[in-house]
Amino acid sequence: MTDMSRLLRPRSIAVIGGGAWCANVIRECRKMGFDGPIWPVHPKRADVGGLPAFAHLEDLPGVPDATFIGINREATVEAVRLLSARGAGGAICFASGFAEAQAELGDGAALQAELLSAAGAMPVLGPNCYGFVNALDRAPLWPDQHGMVPVERGVAILSQSSNVALNLTMQKRGLPIAFLGTVGNQAQVDLGALGMALLEDERITALGLYIEGIKDIRGFEVLAARARDLGKRVVALKLGASEQANAAGVSHTASLTGSDAGARAFLRRIGVAQVSSLSALLETLKILHVAGPLASNRVVSASCSGGEASLMADTALGFDIEFPALVPAQQAALRAALGPKVALANPLDYHTYIWGDLTATTACFDGLMWGEDLGLGVVVLDFPRADRCSAEDWDVVIEAVAAVQAEAPMAILASIVETLPEVVAERLVARGIVPLCDMAAAQEAISAAAFLGRGCAPLPVLVEAEPSEIEYLDQEEAQDGVLPEAVAKAALSRAGLAVPGFERVSSALEACAAAGRVGFPVVLKGEGFAHKSEAGAVRLNLETGEAVRAAAEAMDAAGYLVEEMVGGAVVELLLGVLRDPAHGFVLTLGAGGVWTEILDDTQVLLLPVTAQDVRDALGRLKIAPLLAGYRGAAGAEMEAIVAAVQAVQAFVAAHADDIEEVEINPLISTATRAVAADALIRLTMRQAEGGINAA
Repeated sequence: MTDMSRLLRPRSIAVIGGGAWCANVIRECRKMGFDGPIWPVHPKRADVGGLPAFAHLEDLPGVPDATFIGINREATVEAVRLLSARGAGGAICFASGFAEAQAELGDGAALQAELLSAAGAMPVLGPNCYGFVNALDRAPLWPDQHGMVPVERGVAILSQSSNVALNLTMQKRGLPIAFLGTVGNQAQVDLGALGMALLEDERITALGLYIEGIKDIRGFEVLAARARDLGKRVVALKLGASEQANAAGVSHTASLTGSDAGARAFLRRIGVAQVSSLSALLETLKILHVAGPLASNRVVSASCSGGEASLMADTALGFDIEFPALVPAQQAALRAALGPKVALANPLDYHTYIWGDLTATTACFDGLMWGEDLGLGVVVLDFPRADRCSAEDWDVVIEAVAAVQAEAPMAILASIVETLPEVVAERLVARGIVPLCDMAAAQEAISAAAFLGRGCAPLPVLVEAEPSEIEYLDQEEAQDGVLPEAVAKAALSRAGLAVPGFERVSSALEACAAAGRVGFPVVLKGEGFAHKSEAGAVRLNLETGEAVRAAAEAMDAAGYLVEEMVGGAVVELLLGVLRDPAHGFVLTLGAGGVWTEILDDTQVLLLPVTAQDVRDALGRLKIAPLLAGYRGAAGAEMEAIVAAVQAVQAFVAAHADDIEEVEINPLISTATRAVAADALIRLTMRQAEGGINAA
C-alpha cells in the first residue's frame, strides 16, 4: 500500500499556482493554525496569498510533504512529474479535464494515464478534487472555505464529490470531524485506499463515505475488515444506478439489479452500514463517535409528550428498530418514579408530572434502562430558542440522562434539526451522551449503528462446480443470447431445480397429443416471443385436447411448450441472478408473477449465499407473512424455496463464464414444493456469438 503519511499529515506544504484557489489554501492553513512552512510557487508573481513566492519548484528550500497543484491540466502533469522526481510526499490535483471529461475533450483519459505515469509511487489525490482538511494536525489543503475547526479526536468523512464534502463541513450537529477528504476521479487513490491510510490513526473514531462508484472491490473488503479489527466501523451513503443493467431490458431482474444493487449488496456483505441521506450519515457517525456500534436494535424511548412518543413509534416502522415491551422490573421502577396516573409503555410518555424534578427524572430514566438486551436509550427533547427562551429546565433532563449508569448508551433526540443547538450538542458529546436530531434520520442512524454491532461472517467464495456434475448448456438455439424456455428448464432441472412436467412440440396437433401425456390441466406457451404474456402466447388451465389445439392455432407460434399446470400456489416469487461486471453475480429474491412491478418487493444479495442468507432475505420481504401462512392459511414450503435458490446458484457456479442472467419468474411456491413455472437464461455475448465453449 502506498505510504500517504507525509501527504495526509504534512509538516511542510507547497502551493503551485497564483489563482484565488491557491490563495485560499494559504488562508485556510493560517486560519486553522498550521505551524509548518508554506511555500507558494509561481513563475511571475512575487507573492501569493501574502507569502513570498518561489519561481520554480526547484527553488524551494526543501522537499514538500504535501503540495496543492492549482494550475491547468497539462501543467499539472508536469508539476506532478517534478514533485515525484524530487521525492515529495504527495499532491492534490485540483484541475479538471481528465477522465471525467473524456466525452467532451477526447483526450481526458489519455492525459489521466499520463498523470499516473508522472506520479510514479508518489500518492496523488484527484484529479478534479478539492483535497482534504486534516483538523487533527491543523493541515487544510483545501481551496475554499469550510466549517471545520481543530479537534483532538473525531470521525473521518471521505467523498468522491468535493462539493458534497464542503457542505458536510457546515453541519451544526455537534459532530467532531477530524478529517475530511475528497478523491475526485480516484485516478490513483480511491476511497478505500484513503480510508485505509486513516484508520490506523487512533484519533479517528469512525469512517463515513459518500460513494458514487467503487473502484477497487478487494480494497473495500480489506478496509471493512481492518476497521472491525480496530474496533471502528464504516457507514456509507451509496449513490448511482446502473444504466448498463437497466438497458438489458429482457427481464425483470435486469431492471431491478445491476451495478448499484450489486454495490449495495456487496457493502452489506462486508459489514458496511448504508444510509439513504446525508443527514442519516451524520447522525450515524455521531452514534459511532460517542457510543460505538450498538449491541442490538432494541431501543427504549422516553418523552414528556404523547405526540412525541407516537412519532417515535411511527417513524421507526421504516427501519430495523424494535421497541420491546416493558419487563416487570422496568414497570415497577417507572411506577415508583411516575406515580399511578401515567400509562406505562415503550415508547414512554412520562408526562410533565416530574418536569424539573431531577431526582424523579433520574429515577424514571434509570428504571427505563433496566430492559433486556438494550442497544440504546433515547430521551426525546427539543430545546427552546436560546435568543427568546430559557432552557434551564431542559438542563435538568440532561443531568438526569448523564446520571443514569447503564450498560447501554443513551441519546437525547431533538425532533427537528433546529431544536438541537450546536452548543448543546457539543456539551452532550463531551458528557458521553449521543446528540441526535431529525427523528427520521436519527432512527435510520440507530438502525445502521445496530447493524454495525452485529458480527460479520467471513466472506464466502463462489465455488465453480465440476463440469461432470452439471451438463454443459445446449445453446445452438439461442436467439440474441437467450435460450428457449424448454432448453433453459432442462438445464436448470439437471442442476436440481424443480420444474413442471413439460413437452416441446412444433405443431398444434402435437401439442394436443402432448397435453394428454403431460396430464390435464396444462399450460400452453408459444415459442419465439421475448415477452410471451404480452404477446398473448400463454394460455393457462387448459382442460381438454381440443382447447389446447385451438389455443395453439390461435397463437400461430414457431413451436409450443406444453406443461403441467401447477396449482395450490401460496405465493409467486421472482428468483433472478444477474452478472455484475464489478461485483460478481447478484441474486434478487422478491414477489413474482404479476406482482413484480406492482409491489416492488425485493431483496438483493451477492452470490454465493447460504441457506440461512436465503431464509433471512425471504423474511425481510413485504410478502413474508404470506410465505409464513397468513391468518390461518397454509404457508409456503420454505426449504423448497431455499433449495431452488441453491440449485440456481449451483447452475451459475458450473457455468460462471457463460451466464449473463438467469431468471425464474414465477417460482410457484406451494405448501409442499417450489416449481419454476417460467425460466430464462441469457448467455454472455461471447457465448451467444461464438458458442458456449468458444475460446
